[in-house]
Amino acid sequence: MPQQPPTALTAEQRRDRRERRQPATRRRRRLAVGGLLMLGLVAAASGAVVGARPATGSTRATIPARARAPAAAGPVRPVVFTVEASGDLLIHSPVWERALELGGGRHYNFAALFTQIKPYITGTDLPLCHVETPMTPAPPTGYPTFNTPPALAPAIRATGWRACDTAATHTLDQGQTGIDDTVRTLDAAGIPNTGSFTSAAAQRTPLILTVKGVKVAFLAYTELTNGIPSPHPWSVNRAYAPQILADAHRARVAGARVVIVNIHWGDENVTQPSTFQVHLANALTRSPDITAVVGQHVHVVQPIQTINGKLVVFGEGNLISNQTSACCPDGSQDGMIALLTIVVDRTGARVTNIRYVPIWVRHPDLEVLPVGRALRTDPADAAALRASYERTVAAVGRTLNVEPIPLHLP
Repeated sequence: MPQQPPTALTAEQRRDRRERRQPATRRRRRLAVGGLLMLGLVAAASGAVVGARPATGSTRATIPARARAPAAAGPVRPVVFTVEASGDLLIHSPVWERALELGGGRHYNFAALFTQIKPYITGTDLPLCHVETPMTPAPPTGYPTFNTPPALAPAIRATGWRACDTAATHTLDQGQTGIDDTVRTLDAAGIPNTGSFTSAAAQRTPLILTVKGVKVAFLAYTELTNGIPSPHPWSVNRAYAPQILADAHRARVAGARVVIVNIHWGDENVTQPSTFQVHLANALTRSPDITAVVGQHVHVVQPIQTINGKLVVFGEGNLISNQTSACCPDGSQDGMIALLTIVVDRTGARVTNIRYVPIWVRHPDLEVLPVGRALRTDPADAAALRASYERTVAAVGRTLNVEPIPLHLP
């Protein structure tokens, strides 16, 4: 059946239909415009518009917001950690002979000599040691031209030291070969090290360690090498202020928030800092790049003093050696383990206090003893231990932010 044609609309009906359609059309237009506006606002808020180009002479639009923001001055919350620094590992012949005896004559057991001080080493966040003498596979020798058995390196690791410096008066006793062997030996034992180097590139690269998320640079230098010239300009770091300051700044540029400088310096057997020490400490502590200065060499302890608002550990004495009053001052058997408290926050990094543990090397077994604890376990040496403590505290000092452990003897 054929369809009938649609009925024609009157003029009034057509006008009525147009009026009904207009509100919907206006609503669709408003939605479309509103959507475009919303897209523009979202894009503006995100800082990026696809296909947009910066205005001539401006780069802001092409730099992500994070890259434009300045780097934070420090952690949101202060980070507090302790750094341990101690004196010479001076391995005279009787020291390595004793280690061989403790190893049953078959191997060297240096770790047994440090058993009593180990809790103070492992109890800190960054324990640092000072390796005075080179380590090579050649037969061991003592004073005056040292060569230490490489077995010392695993003992350092076993005692808990995390990194060591090798810039000292005896660094060059075995020439560049001695430096190369020492660095390889410490590397093989898993001990980062600095102060003497196998290449110019190694010298230019600061040693940076991470402690509680904070990058800490450890730099080391020596004032003297007993008159032995360096095989290369980069073989061992020399204690010159311009180089130290430049290296500290390089470490900062590399990301270090804390820079610790160890210096082998001073006049042997003299408890007071030398003119060289005082002048160099004054130059280094003025630098905002350097957080702490510690040192050793003179075989007796020296003061901890505040210079330009920063604490300086001038001399930690011997950690271990064969020196006694038979050859040297009574204080050559003394030493200290310095424990630096460092705070890092938005204002920077600083040493807030230093506590130190007086130590004494007992003879003839050459065991390193923390004086306070040894007094409770070694009554036979009580008089010598008390005398050692008194010498150390008299030389190092005692202030509100520098204190011995224990604070007083019983």
